[in-house]
Amino acid sequence: MDYQFAAIEQKWQKYWAENQSFKAEANSNKPKYYVLDMFPYPSGAGLHVGHPLGYIASDIFARYKRLKGFNVLHPMGYDSFGLPAEQYAIQTGQHPAVTTETNINTYRRQLDQIGFSFDWSREVRTSDPAYYKWTQWIFMQLFNSWYNLETDKAEPISTLIAKFNEAGSADVKAACDEDTKNFLPTDWAAFSEEEKQVELLKYRLTYLKESTVNWCPALGTVLANDEVKDGFSERGGFPVEQKKMMQWSMRITAYADRLLQGLDTIDWPEPMKEMQRNWIGKSVGASVKFKVENSDKQIEVFTTRVDTIFGVSYLVLAPEHEWVAELTTPAQKADIENYILQTKKKSELDRMADAKTVSGAFTGTYVVNPVSGDRVQLWIADYVLAGYGTGAVMGVPSGDQRDWLFATHFNLPIIQILDAQKDIDVQADPTKEGKYINSGFINGMEYKEAVAFLNKWLEDQGVGKAKVNFRQRDAIFGRQRYWGEPIPVYFKDGLPYLLKEEELPLVLPEIDKYLPTETGEPPLGRAEGWKYEDRYEYELSTMPGWAGSSWYWYRYMDAQNDKAFASKEAVGYWKDVDLYIGGSEHATGHLLYSRFWNKFLKDLGFVQEEEPFKKLINQGMIQGRSNFVYRLTNTKRIISHNVLQSLKYLSSINFDINDVNHTKDILKALKFEYYSDVDYKDILTRDVGSHSVDGGTIIKYQRTNVDVNIVENDLLDIDKFKVWREEFSNAEFILENGKYVCGVEVEKMSKSKFNVVNPDVLIAQYGADTLRMYEMFLGPLEQSKPWNTNGIEGVFKFLRKFWRLFHNEAWEFTVSDAEPTKAELKALHKIIKKVQDDIERFSFNTSVSSFMIAVNELTDLKCNKRAILQDLVVVLAAYAPHICEELWSLLGHKDLTTAQFPVFNPNYLIEDEFAYPISINGKMKMNLNLSLALEAKEAEEAVLANEQVQGFLNGATPKKIIFVKGKIVNIVI
Repeated sequence: MDYQFAAIEQKWQKYWAENQSFKAEANSNKPKYYVLDMFPYPSGAGLHVGHPLGYIASDIFARYKRLKGFNVLHPMGYDSFGLPAEQYAIQTGQHPAVTTETNINTYRRQLDQIGFSFDWSREVRTSDPAYYKWTQWIFMQLFNSWYNLETDKAEPISTLIAKFNEAGSADVKAACDEDTKNFLPTDWAAFSEEEKQVELLKYRLTYLKESTVNWCPALGTVLANDEVKDGFSERGGFPVEQKKMMQWSMRITAYADRLLQGLDTIDWPEPMKEMQRNWIGKSVGASVKFKVENSDKQIEVFTTRVDTIFGVSYLVLAPEHEWVAELTTPAQKADIENYILQTKKKSELDRMADAKTVSGAFTGTYVVNPVSGDRVQLWIADYVLAGYGTGAVMGVPSGDQRDWLFATHFNLPIIQILDAQKDIDVQADPTKEGKYINSGFINGMEYKEAVAFLNKWLEDQGVGKAKVNFRQRDAIFGRQRYWGEPIPVYFKDGLPYLLKEEELPLVLPEIDKYLPTETGEPPLGRAEGWKYEDRYEYELSTMPGWAGSSWYWYRYMDAQNDKAFASKEAVGYWKDVDLYIGGSEHATGHLLYSRFWNKFLKDLGFVQEEEPFKKLINQGMIQGRSNFVYRLTNTKRIISHNVLQSLKYLSSINFDINDVNHTKDILKALKFEYYSDVDYKDILTRDVGSHSVDGGTIIKYQRTNVDVNIVENDLLDIDKFKVWREEFSNAEFILENGKYVCGVEVEKMSKSKFNVVNPDVLIAQYGADTLRMYEMFLGPLEQSKPWNTNGIEGVFKFLRKFWRLFHNEAWEFTVSDAEPTKAELKALHKIIKKVQDDIERFSFNTSVSSFMIAVNELTDLKCNKRAILQDLVVVLAAYAPHICEELWSLLGHKDLTTAQFPVFNPNYLIEDEFAYPISINGKMKMNLNLSLALEAKEAEEAVLANEQVQGFLNGATPKKIIFVKGKIVNIVI
C-alpha cells in the first residue's frame, strides 16, 4: 500500500497516548536527561507554523536521547494566566477560565497531531489552583526571608530577628532598604509589634513600598518594562504613564552579583548572557553627598568617575524624585510641574533610550559640591530615573557627552579637569589620561592615585565612600488585574500579614465584571464579602505574569504532589533542566526571574542546583511570507479615459516588480504612457504610493495583503479571493498568461498581515512527519527564516520514497534477509554518523538533506535488506516518528521508543576501492573501480583486461600507461 500518512499518524498518536509511551519515571537506573520547552500562553488563535519550531527541535533531541539509553523527562504545560484572556473577559463578560480552557483544548489537539513525545501525565497550568498554591507558597517563603550579605545567601527572617534581639542592628549586613533604622537590642525590645513589622518589611525579600510604575489607565493595571513599547502598552496599544503607587516588589537586587557570576557557569548563547549582564549593569564607583543650600537635606549620587567631581557644574534629580516639589522655588514651580507632566507620558525604557533629545528644568535651588565648596544648580531631567541608583546624578560636561549637550543647551559651565582633555568646546572628552587641573587637592595627580585619594577623603569627611552599584532594580511584583495568582496576604492595621500555609491556595473569587471598581481599586475589590476571617482586607493586586513561570520546571518533576512543590527525591533525581529551548525575548524577564527564584530556593535548601537551565538554545523566528495584490486607486494624465473605464471601479494588477522591462511592457499594454526616468519598481513596492512626472501622476495604487492560504506558489486563486474579500467580487483582474502572480515580502507572521499558515492545513495535506522535517529543513534552528510552503512538497516526496524502500512495485511490504553489500553498509553508516553528529550539535537542518541523500543512494542500490533498513528506521525515528513506528511494526518489532540507536562503525567508511578515471591520450573515457591495494603493474593489467577499455583501444597497443595511485590512469597510444 502506498504511503497513507493520515491513517498511520492517527494510529500511532492513539497508541502513544493509550500506552503512555513517553512517561518518565524518577526511579530509573538510566542516566537522566531533562528536555524542556518554554511553555506557551494558550492564545485564542492557536498555533501557527512558527510556534512548533522549537518544540520539534526539542522533541527530536528528546527522542534521540531515549534511543541513546537516557531516561528522558520531556513535559509540557501552559502559562495560562495572562492579560489577553482578561481583556477578552472585559469585552465579553466570559470568565477567563472558560476562554483559557477552550484555548488549551485547541493547543492540545494541535500539539498531539504533530506527534510530540511529551509526558502529558505531568501537565501543568499556572492558572490551576493546585499549581498556584505552590506559587503562593514560594511568595510566602520570600516574604519570610532576608538576604544576609555575610553568608551571601537568603535566610529565614527568624535569624534576623534573633540578631536584633541579641545585638540590635549594628552588626547586621543585609540587602535592605536605604532608610533602615539604627537601634540597640533594648530599642528593639521596646518597639511595638507594628514598629517591628514596619522595620522587618525593609529587609524582607518581597515587600511593599511606594514605587514608580508603568501605569496603563485603559488596562487598569501596572505593566512591566517589557510590556511597554514607545510609551504604549504592547497589548492593545494604550498610553502608559509613570505613576507612584504602593507596590509589592521582589528584592532581586540582592542576587545581582550571583546572577552575574552564574552566567559564567552555564551554556547559553553569548548574546543572551550579554543582555542579562547589561540589564544587571554592575558599576564600580563611589557615592557622594551634595548638601542642599540652606537645608539639612543631602542629595546622594553614584558616580563611576569620582575623579571628575571637581568638574561638576550641575546636579540632576529624576522628575519623580520625592524631594522635587520641596526643593523647587516658587519662581520655577510652573516650569517644573509642566516638565513633570510631560515626563509622565514616557515609559522608563523610552527615557533611557532617548539619548538625542535634550530637556530639563531648573528647580531654582543650589547644592554645594562637597570637595570644592562651589554652588551647583539643581535641575530635573527625564534621563534620570528615580528607581535607578539614588535618583540623582552629577553633571560633568567636560567628560561626558550627554552632560556636555545638556550644559551647552542650558548655558551651564564646562570645566576642564585634565590637561589631556582636548576640544571640550566642541565635544566632551572622557579621557582618563594626563594630570588633573582645576581640581583642588588632586591637581597634578593621575587617574588611579586620584580615585584612591578621593574615596578615602570622602569617607574620612563623612560625605561619601567607594561603592558598587547595579543598574538592575527590584522587580515590581503586583498587577492591578483579575486573571493572576492572588497574593496570599491580608492587612491588619495597614500592615501585610501572611495566610497560614494550610490555608493555601487562596483562590480567585468570583466577581461581577473584570474592571477596576468605581473607586479605582483593582478588580478583586469587586468580590463581595471576600475578607480574611471575615474581617481583614485581602491584598487586591494579583501576581505578575512571570510568577508562575519562575519555578514551573520543578513542578514537572513531581506534578501530582499535594504535600510539596516537588519531593526531595524527585528534585534530587532530575536536579535541573539539561536542555531548554525558547525565545530570546525572555532574556530580561522570565529567564532572569527564574534564575533568581532558583537561587533563592537553593539558599533555603529546597533545591540542589544554583542554576536551573544548563544549556539554553534560542530558536529563531519563522517569519511570514506575505502575498499582495495591487489595486489602482487613481490615475491622471497618462491614462486615457477609455483605459480607466475598462478597468472599472476597482482593478487588481499583476506586475513582476523585480523585472523592470517586463513591468514596462505590461504598462504599455494597458496604454500607460512610458517615461524612461520612472523607477516602476519603486512605484509598486510601497503600500500606498504615486509617482509624478512633469506634474502629472503616473500611477496611484494601493497594495493589499492576501490570505496566503488562497495562494499557491505565488499564484492567486481568484475565485477564492473574491469570496474572501467580497468588495472585490466584481473586480477586473488583469492577468499575465492567464494567471495572477502575487507580490511577495518577508515580514513577521501575524493575523493582521494574513500570512499566518495553520499547521492543521499542512498536516491534512502532507502529514505531521512532513511538517516536522520541513520545519527543520528550513535552516539552522537559531536563525530566523521565512516560511515558504512551496518547498514542502519535496519533503513529502522524500518520505514517500523512504516508504518505497520497504515495498515492491505492487506496494507490498517486502524486505530481504540477505547480507548487505559494502555499498549499502557504507550508505547506512554515513547517515548514522551524520545524524548522530548533527543532533548532538543541534544542526537539525543538515540531517534532513543527508537523509535524502541516503535514501537516494539506497534506492539506486535497490536495497531492501532488513539489516540496513531497520537501522535506517531508528536513525530517522526522531525526525519522522509516525512513519518509522509503522515500518518498525511491519519489520516485526514492538515500540520503537525502546529501541537503541545504531552504533556507528567507522570501518564501513574506509575506502578500499577507487573509481579511477580512465583516459586515452588525455581524454577521459570511463570510470573503473579498482582496489586501492593494487600497485602500478597490477593496476595496468586490470585496466587492459577490461572489455570496455579494449573497445576504446580498438586493437592499438599502448606506448605508455601513466598510473597515479588513487588519482588517474592515462593510456598513451
